[in-house]
Amino acid sequence: HKNQYLIFSIILLLTFGWNANSQSNVTHPKTEFRGVWIATVVNIDWPKTATDNVEKEKSDYLDILDTYRKLNYNAVIVQIRSVGDAFYPSELAPWSRFLTGKEGQAPSPYYDALAWMIEQAHVRGFEFHAWMNPYRATFDLNKNLLSPTHDVFKHPEWMIEYGGKYYYDPALPEVQEHLTKVVKEVVDKYDIDAIHFDDYFYPYAVPGKVFNDTASFKKYGSGLSLADWRRANVSNFVHSISTTIKTSKPWVQFGISPFGVWRNKSVDPKGSETQSTSNYDDLYADPVLWMDQKWIDYIMPQLYWSMNNPRASYSKLVKWWSENSNNTALYIGHASYKIRADGDKSWNFASEIPTQVDYARSFKKVGGSAYFSAKWFTNKNFDIVRLLEENQYKYPALPPSVPNLKRIVIDIPTVTEFAKDSSFYTFSIKSPLNTRVRYMVVYGADHISKINTNDATQIVEKIKVNEINDSITFSVLTQKMNQYKACAVTFIDYFANESTPTTIDLKKTFKIYSPAQPNENR
Repeated sequence: HKNQYLIFSIILLLTFGWNANSQSNVTHPKTEFRGVWIATVVNIDWPKTATDNVEKEKSDYLDILDTYRKLNYNAVIVQIRSVGDAFYPSELAPWSRFLTGKEGQAPSPYYDALAWMIEQAHVRGFEFHAWMNPYRATFDLNKNLLSPTHDVFKHPEWMIEYGGKYYYDPALPEVQEHLTKVVKEVVDKYDIDAIHFDDYFYPYAVPGKVFNDTASFKKYGSGLSLADWRRANVSNFVHSISTTIKTSKPWVQFGISPFGVWRNKSVDPKGSETQSTSNYDDLYADPVLWMDQKWIDYIMPQLYWSMNNPRASYSKLVKWWSENSNNTALYIGHASYKIRADGDKSWNFASEIPTQVDYARSFKKVGGSAYFSAKWFTNKNFDIVRLLEENQYKYPALPPSVPNLKRIVIDIPTVTEFAKDSSFYTFSIKSPLNTRVRYMVVYGADHISKINTNDATQIVEKIKVNEINDSITFSVLTQKMNQYKACAVTFIDYFANESTPTTIDLKKTFKIYSPAQPNENR
């Protein structure tokens, strides 16, 4: 498979080249988003079945985290609301049947699944992106599966039946207000890193079916065309969510993963060279507008096609999005679910995903990747996992700081105590005065002069920490540190700002080197 991958990479280079919009390929980037979607609807990824006991649920979730931690991923995108339900105790939605087997029934023994999932992700160095489907109310029309507290029963006037499901009517002010409260509840209550929406806005077209929002259009249309009015409904909602998040917790990101095509060039010269369903014309979503208005912090188009797909080419779409994204971080969504399971035979090659990653990395604006979904690299597709593990994701990377978040110069770590024994190297560090610390990062090298915190190969550990009495104490396993004769430590705050390092000579003549604090922090 390594030879196959090498041949594909050479073909890719000869076929596409690294054009004027691209940079030299960085083999091991220091900052890169590496995420995976963990889908809970109909138990796609987790829990494996709706009737699993709590102990098994927890074990399976940790297996997913540990699998992707070994692969040096740094973010999980976990579906916590898929059909008007919740994976957490909520005043606005019933417990999900995909978690407990019966909608409205709490886990037994009781636990707050969302709080627990966040904590376990953070302990392993992952960002936690809370994934919510706002408009989809049910997965089918079987109301017997729903709790009496589901919105289908509480507010039938909010619902539109379409294609065998119920949807919230995006036009109704009451719906927009309610869904905004749903998001706010999670942002206020939980220590999440982001709110994440996927591609489901107005539903995908079902042949022979009409999304019957005629009454709402008559009442609220305001002279717009139906298409423009629907797009305005979605955009107003996106704006509302953005404002709500930033008012509550400015460091929490708002990310959207839209369908991979904005518009086709056949209907708009600004569109892509594709022949496909599109966000703008079919889902009534305009992610280009959202970026222009700075309403979202990252965009993650779902480029679920092979490199050379004739109707929608991955390579052409990466280029299009890199040229048409602004004011946001840009990450690429990959279709790991298509590996050896798609009519496009390109997905039969182990090299397809690694080649896609390399190609995306060649564009300056592309800051990382995410994969749908978790189960496809968990106990399957080992050859592709091995390629990624030995090549693209051989070393850790830190998630990027997205463009719209606050940029500050953080105080430099001041080490107050250091100890080591056969089990741990333990550090105590004075808390910075000008920010809250989310993680400490430890770097290692074989000499103090060789420490380079821009080098991903030197990352030893990223550790979630808590500040207690203006001090931070954390430990790193001795077996990880013993190979190094010097190390460096940095702060990372809630806005993903990283401090200047403090370096430490770990030889017998133990010595700490702390640069002077930045003037603006004194």
